Amino acid sequence: MSVNHARSWEQIRPQQTPKKEQSIPVKVQKQGWITKGEKLIYSIIGVCIIVAGLYMVSFSSSTDTVNRELQQLESKVKLQQAVNDQLSYELKELSRPERIINMAEKNGLKIQDTKVKQAQKMNN
Repeated sequence: MSVNHARSWEQIRPQQTPKKEQSIPVKVQKQGWITKGEKLIYSIIGVCIIVAGLYMVSFSSSTDTVNRELQQLESKVKLQQAVNDQLSYELKELSRPERIINMAEKNGLKIQDTKVKQAQKMNN
């Protein structure tokens, strides 16, 4: 076969191009990084963590409030104890026998017996 003969053969014979097979589009479902079930579980766990955090913050806040009220009551009790101690000291000063004798003499009372005894409380 000569080169000319081959060229003429090419020209005579029409070029047949191979037919491409029709491709059917296949829908490929993309799988996500996390499945729906895992998303549900993670969201439930996230909500539980948020609720637990809010509970701890509110509990801490209420505990702090109670502690502040307790400190205020303790300071009021200390103040009242100081007032009570001052009043008991004043009571002792006012109930001295010498003072009572002086007050009696100023008001015109005569004391016949110079022995003055202080009455004691009896606890039954």
